[in-house]
Amino acid sequence: MAKRPRIFATEDAVQLAKRRLPRMIFDFIEGSAGREAGAKRNETRFDDIMLQPRVLSNVGTRSLTTRFLGREYGLPLGIAPMGMCNLACPDADAHIARIAKGRQMPVCLSSAGSSSLRDMNSWSGGMAWFQLYFGQSVESSLLAADRARDAGYDTLILTVDVPEVSRRIRDQKNDFNLPFKMTPNAFLDFALHPRWSLSTLANGIPKPRNFADQHKGFDRKASRAGANWAFLETLRERWTGRLIVKGITSPKDAKRAQDLGVDAIYVSNHGGRQLDSAPPAINLLPIIRRAVGSDFPLLFDSGIRNGEDVIKALVLGADFVMLGRPVLFALAAAGRSGLDSLLQCFVEDIDLVMAQIGVSKIDEIGPQALFTDTAQTLHPKLIPSPEPLSAAT
Repeated sequence: MAKRPRIFATEDAVQLAKRRLPRMIFDFIEGSAGREAGAKRNETRFDDIMLQPRVLSNVGTRSLTTRFLGREYGLPLGIAPMGMCNLACPDADAHIARIAKGRQMPVCLSSAGSSSLRDMNSWSGGMAWFQLYFGQSVESSLLAADRARDAGYDTLILTVDVPEVSRRIRDQKNDFNLPFKMTPNAFLDFALHPRWSLSTLANGIPKPRNFADQHKGFDRKASRAGANWAFLETLRERWTGRLIVKGITSPKDAKRAQDLGVDAIYVSNHGGRQLDSAPPAINLLPIIRRAVGSDFPLLFDSGIRNGEDVIKALVLGADFVMLGRPVLFALAAAGRSGLDSLLQCFVEDIDLVMAQIGVSKIDEIGPQALFTDTAQTLHPKLIPSPEPLSAAT
């Protein structure tokens, strides 16, 4: 029997990945916009949120089964859309999809994903969602959505928080580009990591497979500002499946998207990769929950590093949580077994924290689990009240 990797937390996966990946690849995964203060705030903000333990509750039998957007999942957790996952390790997309199938959790294929729509849906047993970036025109972007529909997808995530790709200083220092350009620094970096380099070359250098204008060549820095309110309205009319909008952090934007008929809102600040001075995403979650009401479906990512963070997001208003960077770190650390080990840590965390706060089902998790002082401080002081909403916004 193969020895399981010694991954007991996301931090273990990060350290293993840092040793095994070329520096430019590790920095591409871990790096963020500007001084990277926003990404750090996403994580450290969770440390300020405390949960209230409860005792003598009937928690001997617990279930992590979660119902979201009309479908039952094995966990309140899915895999966020991430570009070029196969840079972490060969066949990363296939590993993610097959684990998602086994654990009955959704996995979102990015427009910048390394694998095709049909392959991802097949590997995942129909658990795949598709994330759409706006292309060079409205029509090409709508055609990309049509291709997802034709490939059997029923859930589409429109990402709207990348009108322009922000400057990521690590990538600039490392001469990281897509498609790859073999600079002297890159050659040395790859030579110092032969295991990654040889396996990547043997399996083919990954490239984005699902952009709307793929035939014109992929331009990572292309403007996506065409993803505006008019496009969202057109997409809603054209896409008959479930439509989620990702990257909303403003209550006014959330309310407007809700009014346009989207099925769910995905609260995220892109993991700090777009606006360094953006507030921590977890601070924004309860504000948006108040704006859209108690029953409207909300997803969340940004800063999640363990199962206790997942519980905190659910407590503060999320219905479902998506996992990003830790997935790639685990894959880089030890391939499929690395990801399976890390996800098991998340599962155990979620299950044990539920016992500690006195709940046996995911839908029982709510604001009552916040420590009282935290609840009083979190809403009126650290999190400003939402601005008044009006029909004109």
